Formats: sequence, structure tokens, C-alpha cells
Amino acid sequence: MNTEVILNFLTTQGADFALKIVGAIVAWIIGRWLIGLATRLMGKALERANKLDATLITYLKSIVSVGLTVVLILSILGIFGVQTTSFAALLAGAGLAIGAAWSGMLGNFAAGLFLQVLRPYKVGDFINAGGTLGTVKELGLFATTVLTPDNVLTVVGNNKVFGDNIQNFSAEPFRRVDCVAKVANSVDVQDAMARLRPAIAAIPNVRTDPAPDIEILEFTPEGPKLCVRPYTHTDHYWQVYFDTHKAIVNTFGAAGYPVPETPVAHRTV
Repeated sequence: MNTEVILNFLTTQGADFALKIVGAIVAWIIGRWLIGLATRLMGKALERANKLDATLITYLKSIVSVGLTVVLILSILGIFGVQTTSFAALLAGAGLAIGAAWSGMLGNFAAGLFLQVLRPYKVGDFINAGGTLGTVKELGLFATTVLTPDNVLTVVGNNKVFGDNIQNFSAEPFRRVDCVAKVANSVDVQDAMARLRPAIAAIPNVRTDPAPDIEILEFTPEGPKLCVRPYTHTDHYWQVYFDTHKAIVNTFGAAGYPVPETPVAHRTV
């Protein structure tokens, strides 16, 4: 394009084109503001309904925001005289081509939809899914964000989560804490269990119903193994887990129980 053509364009259509650019910028700013306002109002309305959890509300807001943004872009293209009908068809065709190339992304998206419908977990639940253990921070369009117990933020694809076993430790009001205590052969097992029961029951956040399970688990050459299994809310699991081990050590120590010793194998000459 030479200088004469440029000057001719500026003198004949420059003002009109400039107005279209300004109009497109204004339309984008106002449109994005209206989209943000609409999604916020929708979110507040859904929250007031008290029928949907935070995970589903965030998911719906994301879908609405993306859809309205696409409509806004098509409208702005119309300002410049672009045939939006043809562009929409082109966009759909491109979407199919991109979808075929990015089947993994579509798989994550489809899995996300199923997770929203089936709702095996929600934001705030403590789960083990997709090989990751932790608290759900977000269930997005394509991935689930989990905060692990060692405070590492982990993003797991929804397809991997949906295609594997999902353990939801927050689904029930309480869970069992599994611990093991070994006593020497010389110790009276019934006495050891009788001493442990009040000690375990006195641990903070241990449930009385069901009561802690303290029974003989198995026999070993060093002495019997006792299963010590208190019940508690998921939020207090690790506190009860560590306090149970402390209670076992303190109880057996106060009773003067000997430490179980591994039998020495005798060699034959």
C-alpha cells in the first residue's frame, strides 16, 4: 500500500474508522463491566438461594462469563462490518479443529461437568483423588485445585480425578484414627487395655459415640499388638492421631511395662 492510498483512506474514511475504533474500545470496557456485574449479581442470587454450594456457583459464573465475552467480541466485530454469522460458523469450525487437537482439554472439561452433576466432593472437603491428598480449594472448568497437608497447592486435571478412585474424608461426620500399640509377652494384655481406655477417651476431640476400639490385633514373637482406634471429626484427625501415640507411650511408661524385645535367633553349629 503506497502513501497516496493511505492518504486517500485517511481523508475519506479515516474519521469513520477512528470513530469505530473508539466505539469498539468503549463497547469492550462497558461490556466487560456489565459482564462482571451480571456474574456478581448471579452469584449473590445463587448464594441467597442456599441450594447450591460455592463450587457450583463459581463454576456457573465462569461459564456465563466466557459465554457473554464471546457474544461481546462478536458484537464488537459487527461494529467494523464483519459478518458475525460467517464468523460464528468459522469460530465453530475452528473450535472443532482445536477440540480434536486438544482432546485432553475437552476430556477435563467434560469430567468437570460430571463432577458438578455428581458432586462427589465440594470446596473445603478433604479428599484423596487423582493421586493427591488434601483440601479442595477450587473445582474449575478443567482442573481441581487441592492444598496438600504439607501446604503445597496442587492442580489436578478433572479427567484424572474423575477416572480414578475418589475418597472423600469429609463426607461423613467422623472418621476412625488407626494406631497400633505393642506390649511385651510378660505384660498382662487385659491390664494394658484397661489402662488405655480411659487415657484414650480423655484425649481432646475423641468421640464417645462410637467409643474408641482397643482390642488385640495380632500376636508376634515380641508380644501382642493392640489396635487403638479412636473416632474424631476430620478437622481433628492429626491432632488425635499424634495425641493417641503420646497417650500410649505415657500410659505404658507410667505402668512400668518393659519394652518388647525382638527375640535373638540362635545359630546352630
